Amino acid sequence: MKNILILLLLSVVSVVLSAPLEVVNDDELVNLFKNEKNVIVLFTKKDCEQCDNYENELIHLREDLVDSLNAWVVKAVNSQLVRLYNPSKEPALVFFRHGIPLLYDGPLNDELILHTFIENKEPVVRELSDDNFEYLTQASSGATTGDWFIMFYSTDCVDCQRLQARWEAVGAKLKSRLNVARINRQTSGAVTARRLEIRDVPTFVLLRQGKLYRYIIPKYDVGSFAAFATDWYKNARAERIPVPKNQL
Repeated sequence: MKNILILLLLSVVSVVLSAPLEVVNDDELVNLFKNEKNVIVLFTKKDCEQCDNYENELIHLREDLVDSLNAWVVKAVNSQLVRLYNPSKEPALVFFRHGIPLLYDGPLNDELILHTFIENKEPVVRELSDDNFEYLTQASSGATTGDWFIMFYSTDCVDCQRLQARWEAVGAKLKSRLNVARINRQTSGAVTARRLEIRDVPTFVLLRQGKLYRYIIPKYDVGSFAAFATDWYKNARAERIPVPKNQL
């Protein structure tokens, strides 16, 4: 009798672990973002073999993700929200921390997915402002706090909103090498934007050893951003970073 109960219990556990991901609609997703700390969403669509491969990988990972991150792991099919997080649309795997999205940009590998999410349980991108920009970056003094890759954005810029998940992915990819940040050109970073002659959004600049390098490549994917920050900037024109007016 005892052996039968054990077999039944193992069967139930096996069924639960292999069960499909819970499907949620867009309204339910928004509520999850508002009310839950960690939410992992697979954006998928029907008749998509690659989407099915992602789902199978997540089903195998689900228990580890729940145990390690106390996260909801769900699936959204044909969601209108996917365009906010991934320009290439489905499949897209996005980890929301307090509502802040991180797009998974690596290969379909369970160990790498788990490692990426565990290592980035909190948002990576720093928020700069006129008040803390020079103090944190030490930009005009030679960047003693390390290199900074910064996105200038505005709250009314749709393209900027759609870049947030990718910019967090850039931060996750580069966080052991440099600082990744963003600053609002229109409000809390208006003075800094004028100082660095930032006229449009989104605009990306790399601050490195007292020099400024502008990202003018017409590609907004994670790989292109990372390549520029680590090596390709050498092909861009180096500009001296202006000293803040209050230091003149």
